[in-house]
Amino acid sequence: MTVSFPRISARVRILLWLLVVMAVALGAVAVTVRSILQRDVDHRISQLLTQETGEFANFVPQGVDPDTGGRFDTADKLLRIYLQRQYADPDEELLGMTGRPGDKPGVIRQRRELPQGIALWQDDASLARIHTSKDSFGTLDRPQGELRWAKVEIGPSTGGQPGAFVVAFHPERERAVADKTFWTLLALSGVALLMTTGIGWAVAGRILAPVRIVRTTAAELTEQDLTRRIPVEGRDDIAALAETFNAMLDRLERAFAAQRVFVDDAGHELRTPITIVRGHLELMGDDPADREETVRLVTDELDRMSRIVEDLLLLAGAERPDFVRPEPVQLAELTADVYVKVRTLGDREWQLDGVADLEVRLDEQRMTQAMVQLAQNAVQHTVPGQRIRIGSRAEGDRVELYVADHGPGIPPEDAEVIFERFRRGTSRRGTRTSGAGLGLAIVKAIAEGHHGRVELRRTEGGGATFVLTLETAS
Repeated sequence: MTVSFPRISARVRILLWLLVVMAVALGAVAVTVRSILQRDVDHRISQLLTQETGEFANFVPQGVDPDTGGRFDTADKLLRIYLQRQYADPDEELLGMTGRPGDKPGVIRQRRELPQGIALWQDDASLARIHTSKDSFGTLDRPQGELRWAKVEIGPSTGGQPGAFVVAFHPERERAVADKTFWTLLALSGVALLMTTGIGWAVAGRILAPVRIVRTTAAELTEQDLTRRIPVEGRDDIAALAETFNAMLDRLERAFAAQRVFVDDAGHELRTPITIVRGHLELMGDDPADREETVRLVTDELDRMSRIVEDLLLLAGAERPDFVRPEPVQLAELTADVYVKVRTLGDREWQLDGVADLEVRLDEQRMTQAMVQLAQNAVQHTVPGQRIRIGSRAEGDRVELYVADHGPGIPPEDAEVIFERFRRGTSRRGTRTSGAGLGLAIVKAIAEGHHGRVELRRTEGGGATFVLTLETAS
């Protein structure tokens, strides 16, 4: 069972991809900003803890007891005097602890309250962990929130029990600011996506309007009506698409026209021998001589029909990419071989006019076929004894293979049509021929298959010269 999914228009797909890309980009920006803010918070806290502990560590050897004018004799008094002189940040606690590790520490604190949360001096478990810790810096994950701390221990050499100076920082409020910024960015990103949806829908519709015209035009095209074209506006890719589509329609229109002409001409050419065959078979009597003559005539017409069909198949194959198969060929050798082959076509004064001694890439069999066809054409339009020249020459970056005769020549009004299928020209060059008018069309197809061309030129002294021109790079 085949499951069919609804078709999604290009407009919707473009908009969806745009929204996905923007959502990812805006989300990445918001996450990055939050990460940077959180990193800045951590960095500031680390700097603050380092600064506070450094200041206290400098105070220990340099501090002066205001009562005695000398060194502090107890850690307790040192901590009290120092804490009285300090101003803590709103989220910062400065504490003093006295007592040996393992005992419950005595706490010396500043007389101030935190704006939020539970202060460290009220959290006996956290105080005990810091008091017993051998580290100078640390982080506590408490149910009330994260706590960053640092401490400087004071040895008993100052007198009395040992003590420690503790700096504790509660980062929740500053982290909340970073989170608020993050959510604000997400909200703004949502608004931007909504605006992008509207603007993108309108812009995509405007950009794809010519594409919809292309689709509509293609749906309305029929074999009988290929005249519709798309209006081209602007100089962007859509305009280029419209121009390309119009050019394709031009080619299709020409192809259908040529097809209709081809079918009409082929039907006409095949209808004549079929009529002749049918007429002779219907009139054939019992006389053996009459039957023999009828069989001869019918066989001749059937052979002509077979040649027409073979030529039609050859021309149909000319549209295939493998119609010609170029390979390196010595042009002098090819020209000489053609000359030897065509000498048997008729009693003419055959002349090898000249050869180009170079190597070119071409299909030797197809090129021989074209040259033999041109020689056969020359034989049909000359009389016995007339001269026909075969040759090749190099002309700059191209080579030319030619067949020149000294017959009656071709009138200018016929020069434009003789290479078309089933066209022999409005006037004849002399001798009647039995061909279907496909020979020169085959020559033209072979030349174009080599990315070259076939030309008709006048022969000096009278006659016609057919020239196959090929680029040497082909």
